[in-house]
Amino acid sequence: MITRVHRRGSRVGGLLRYLWGPGKAEEHTNPRLVAAWDGAGPLTDLEPKVTTTGKRDFRSLTALLEQPVRAGYRPPKKFVWHASMRLAPEDRHRTISDSTWANMAVQMLTEVGIATAATDAGLRWIAMRHADDHVHIVATLVREDGRTNWMRNDYPRCVKATYNVARRYNLHRRVPPADRTARRRPHPVEVSKARRTGRAQTPRDELRRRVRKAVAAAGAEEEFFARLREDGVLVRLRHSSTDPEKVTGYAVALPGARTASGQPVYFGGGRLAPDMTLPKLRLRWSSSTPLTAAPTVGRAERVEAMRQAAKVVTAAAGDIRRDAHAAPGQAQAIAVAAADLLTSLAYAVEGDRRGPLHRAGEVFDRAARDLYGRVRPSTSRSQEMRAMSRLVALMGRISGDDDAIAALALVMELARLADALEQLRQAQQRLHQAEAARAAADGLRVVAGGRQPVVTLPLTVTPTPEPTVGGGRRAARGR
Repeated sequence: MITRVHRRGSRVGGLLRYLWGPGKAEEHTNPRLVAAWDGAGPLTDLEPKVTTTGKRDFRSLTALLEQPVRAGYRPPKKFVWHASMRLAPEDRHRTISDSTWANMAVQMLTEVGIATAATDAGLRWIAMRHADDHVHIVATLVREDGRTNWMRNDYPRCVKATYNVARRYNLHRRVPPADRTARRRPHPVEVSKARRTGRAQTPRDELRRRVRKAVAAAGAEEEFFARLREDGVLVRLRHSSTDPEKVTGYAVALPGARTASGQPVYFGGGRLAPDMTLPKLRLRWSSSTPLTAAPTVGRAERVEAMRQAAKVVTAAAGDIRRDAHAAPGQAQAIAVAAADLLTSLAYAVEGDRRGPLHRAGEVFDRAARDLYGRVRPSTSRSQEMRAMSRLVALMGRISGDDDAIAALALVMELARLADALEQLRQAQQRLHQAEAARAAADGLRVVAGGRQPVVTLPLTVTPTPEPTVGGGRRAARGR
């Protein structure tokens, strides 16, 4: 179940006529009220009556809903709040009565702060149903005492409340609240421009992948910037205003992505991902040891590097399972280092081609991030993992059968580590990340089995704009 918050309006009557009408996007069948605010009286008295002409008369219900607005002190211009609660496809086979829908709507609205007891001067609202799988909620945002309820942050509050309702009623699809770990999505303008210019992905997404590649293979910021430039990325450094010798940040751009005036479009690290700012990257590199590639790297060296990495991953998965509750910070540091190793392995196996291993790495990266872009201090195990990430990157592309067998063994160990990470995120109630870890583990097992993925992992090549309802505000992202 999910609740979608629609664009606010100023015409209660127009919205009611649409909800009780035949419908545009879908057919409206047997529209009727299922719940209303406390003190509203029987629902049969509120239900819009059918006149002799066969049409409904909405004047009485409209007047009741608008009464606090007309009597309020400086009411807002857009005082109509509209939302819909909808079942997921896997729950639509269930027969849910009007009374159950009413209880679910009341519980959600009570947690959000719209529905209150009859003794409180709350908002006036109704819940109506014209389909088996959803109900609509209409409220006016002026309280009985004349004060305005601005309903700030209404969408994330509704998501959290709906998740709690879905758990109580044992629904299959439960959308958890946002955990602030998702990547920053491109603006719809960026997506449209990428399509017009024939790009498979937006410059923001392409830059994020190139920066992740450089981060996984670098041990210090000088090496990081050098790798970016070698990869064809334009790099602009930001210097301190008090100490011009000190670098405080960076921005990157693709040579072919320019504005109408011909200037490159730069993105700061924080606009690519919450953990890609320069201070946070420095924390990741703070304990890295110098590591240089040999002049020539043979097949035996690559196989040995993969075997060493697999042993480290096996030990790291055990650390996550053992220390998840006692030392969550250490498990977090290991997870981020494992994401770097998987990134380096994806480029060693698939190169720049975005194959299944790359997609699994991107999903795993979502599962490995800490809340709000935090970076945990390194541990001895995470340092080992990061050293293996750099070693795999320096070994170059995998070319032979022995290399491939060793790489697939490493992929399987990373799948087991993803299983451990899923258990950790489940215990932490970070359910978006738990789902991402599960998807990454499934994708890695498919790769290790030598088959093409039969399901698409939850990251696409070209992101689409966030869905809107009736042209309203974009749905809040899960970051």
